[in-house]
Amino acid sequence: MKKYGILSAILFIAIPACAQNDNKAGAESEIKVGGPCEDCEAVYECPVPFKALSEFAWLPDWNENSPRKIAINGIVYQADGKTPAPGVVIYLYHTDQAGVYPLKGDEKGWAKRHGYLRGWMKTNKKGEYKFWTLRPAAYPGGNTPAHIHVIIKEPGKTPYQIDDFLFDNDPLLTEAERKKPGSRGGNGILKFYDASSGKSLFKSERHLYLGKNIPDYPR
Repeated sequence: MKKYGILSAILFIAIPACAQNDNKAGAESEIKVGGPCEDCEAVYECPVPFKALSEFAWLPDWNENSPRKIAINGIVYQADGKTPAPGVVIYLYHTDQAGVYPLKGDEKGWAKRHGYLRGWMKTNKKGEYKFWTLRPAAYPGGNTPAHIHVIIKEPGKTPYQIDDFLFDNDPLLTEAERKKPGSRGGNGILKFYDASSGKSLFKSERHLYLGKNIPDYPR
């Protein structure tokens, strides 16, 4: 636990310009997919070069004593739906337990909008990814379900959004949203189970499918 906590502290201190430039190298020649996505530029603000990422991300809100701990993992598959996809960068961001994107006051770039509860990971040779965080809250005073935003960056393609991670037991999740056709990247509604023997760590799994219902994706 302490090992990852130290790493998280180091990674989220700043976003070195050299890392961002390295991550954007060759972006002008990438295949454009997914349609308009202004926020997708945030994926390049990874605090380390993409090549240095692991398949695991520990978001900075993690609190061992919180009853809202969640762990999510899965496999990213190529467009054929069965071949694991290594080297895919996944960028996440979400609200805090008050339903807002929290700021520390010194944010730069997209962190001014997304807040500091964000993280990056890259699938391993088996296409696996995993992240730990605290379950976010819904926006205050609204009817939008709690969610975790997710952006995919494949090698050779522009970044694109897929359906948010949603929570099956969220009272704000409507029947229409549950039955929505054409989920981008596959169904994002998560069912959790208690994996902590009473210590409030809830786990879930979501497999992602590259190109699924993504506009302009090459077949």
